[in-house]
Amino acid sequence: MSNGVGHLTLNRPKAINSLTHPMVTAISTALTSWQHDDDVRAVVVTGAGDRGLCAGGDIVAIYHSAKADGAEARSFWHDEYVLNSFIGRYPKPYVAIMNGITMGGGVGISAHGSVRVVTETTKMAMPEVGIGLIPDVGGTLILSRAPGALGLHAALTGAPFGAADAIVLGFADHFVPHDDLDAFIDAIGANGVDRAVAAFAQQPPPSTLLAQREWIDECYAGATVADIVAALRRHGSEPAGDAADLIASRSPLALSVALEAVRRAASLATLEDVLRQEFRTSCAALRSHDLVEGIRAQIIDKDRNPQWSPASFDAVTAADVDAYFAAADPDLTIDWEQP
Repeated sequence: MSNGVGHLTLNRPKAINSLTHPMVTAISTALTSWQHDDDVRAVVVTGAGDRGLCAGGDIVAIYHSAKADGAEARSFWHDEYVLNSFIGRYPKPYVAIMNGITMGGGVGISAHGSVRVVTETTKMAMPEVGIGLIPDVGGTLILSRAPGALGLHAALTGAPFGAADAIVLGFADHFVPHDDLDAFIDAIGANGVDRAVAAFAQQPPPSTLLAQREWIDECYAGATVADIVAALRRHGSEPAGDAADLIASRSPLALSVALEAVRRAASLATLEDVLRQEFRTSCAALRSHDLVEGIRAQIIDKDRNPQWSPASFDAVTAADVDAYFAAADPDLTIDWEQP
C-alpha cells in the first residue's frame, strides 16, 4: 500500500500470471483487510512482467485434479467465484489494469471491478470451449448483456479481441495508452481515481466487432450451435468462415452448454446467480471426457488434436446439456448474499 492505494500485483510472469489457489486466497485476504481501512482509498490490480495481467486459471492443476477426484478444482473454483463476487461488490474503487493478455480467470479478477482499463496491447478472450470448459468467472453475465449477438460470438469462437472490442462488449470502461500506465497509476495516488481517468483516458480505436455486428447478429440467431455454424458457412464472408472454422474445432458439448449458459445468464438478475450457474457447469465439465482431453491436447501433449466426445453437434442431446445445469453438491454459497 502506498499513497492511499492498495496495490495487488499478480506475480507469476513466466506463466503470464495464471491464477493459483494460493493467489486467489491472497487477493481475497488483501481486499478484506483493505475494505474497512480508511488509509486505503482505492485498489489497483496489475500483472508482473510485460506479457499480460493474467492468462487465466492454473489449467495444469485443474487437469490433474480432474484426473483424480476433482476436489481441488471444485475448491479452487468455489473460492475464485466468491472472489469474483467480492470484486463486483467491492466498496472502494477497484482499478484493473487489463494490459496485455487478460483471459479466463484474468477476466474474473478484472472485469467485475469498478474501473476497468485497457490499452493498445490488451488481448482479451473467454477461450474455455477450446479445452472443453464453459465460460465462467462471471463472464457469461457480461457476454449475455453485450450488444446483439456479439457475446455469443466471443463465447463460441473463444477468439481474442482487443481494447475497443472489450469496451463494446462490456468487459472494460477506459482506454489508456500503454506508455501512460505508470503515470496514470501514480495519478490515482496523487489525485484520486476520477481525476486520473479524466487526465489519461483517451478515445479507443474503432471496434472491429461492432463493425461486423450485422452479420454476427444474423448468423448467431440460430437455435443450436449447428444452426449457427451452418449460417456462418452460408454467409460466405471471410470473417464468418473463420468463425465457423474456429467453432468447428471446439468441443461440441462445451459449445452447446456455452450457448445455453449465455442465453440463461441473460435472464439471471445478479452476478451471484450467474456465478452459481457457472459453478454448476464447471463442476459438470470436471466430470466430462472433454475437459481432460482438451487440456491434454492444448497444454500437456500440445498435439492440438483433441478427440472430443461426443464428436459432433448432432450427437449432443438436450439431456447432455441440461445435466450441466443441475445443482452441484455442494452448491456455490456466497455468505454476503441476501436471503
